[in-house]
Amino acid sequence: MSESYEERLRSFVGRELVPAKPGQDPVNRPMIRHWVEAMEDGNPIYLDDEAARATGRAGVVAPASMIQAWTMRGYAATMTPTDAGGFGELVSLLAEGGYTSVVATDSELEFHRELVPGDHVSMREVVESISPEKNTGLGAGRFVTTLKTYRDQDGEIVATQRWRTLRFRPATKPAEGAAPEPGEAEQARALRPRPAINRDNAFWFEAALEHRLVIQRCVSCKALRHPTGPCCPECNSFDWDTVEASGRGHVHSFVVNHHPRHPAFDFPLIVAVVELAEGTRLITNLVGVTPEEVEIDMPVTLDWVDADPGLSLPVFRPVAQEDH
Repeated sequence: MSESYEERLRSFVGRELVPAKPGQDPVNRPMIRHWVEAMEDGNPIYLDDEAARATGRAGVVAPASMIQAWTMRGYAATMTPTDAGGFGELVSLLAEGGYTSVVATDSELEFHRELVPGDHVSMREVVESISPEKNTGLGAGRFVTTLKTYRDQDGEIVATQRWRTLRFRPATKPAEGAAPEPGEAEQARALRPRPAINRDNAFWFEAALEHRLVIQRCVSCKALRHPTGPCCPECNSFDWDTVEASGRGHVHSFVVNHHPRHPAFDFPLIVAVVELAEGTRLITNLVGVTPEEVEIDMPVTLDWVDADPGLSLPVFRPVAQEDH
């Protein structure tokens, strides 16, 4: 890219993408009810004043994870935008450079206080950084990091969110039947897309590098949980350790992915939800089996794919008949 293009991108650092604007509705109990029912979150402090007061709160509070929901524009505004503002300008500039595709990579939230019914939340988004062009498994792209600041009706900060996306130029495919370029055969297998590793899941990927499938366990109530997280959904304890999975399980559900094709994978790609013998479930790939052979409740056993020196992931294969 020319220097002028780089300068135009850098000019967005520190710039406001989305101005502060109150959400369509204040924090309210009906929306909280819909949320906790959808999430199957039975914590009574979200719906029962008496239960909330028993914990020292003045009354019910909104789940912290709802923070984005209170400022969403809604379907109509999303489908018929009237002013794209700084966000639209940045997206257009990235598209000018060929970065027309996007994938979210990670989100870091920090909560300053709990929201209660009647709070009216606004959100302002500012660009923190735009990376130089990086070569990724999805194609050449730039990581765009923004900071979203959530405030209440009095202007006090209630939460912040550091949001990072990859805006990338989709890798081009050679024409069917075209001869490979010199050295292309050795580079045909692209790197797998990188998982979004953070403080809550780093231990899991570190164990996977050692070919150990671990499950997070609450120290207080001994409940197992996956995906990983900082807080036990059963008793709200922040104390946890891990247990090593036996590697036995069965297929809970599955889909067969045909398109779009990513060069790091073999197709058709079987993506399954495997229920481990310990009771937790994880999304993984099935190997050593064709799509036609997969069945719900099929017993499977743990295997590993060493994608590259920095990434090992659990996969599962059918249990051999003699092992039944």
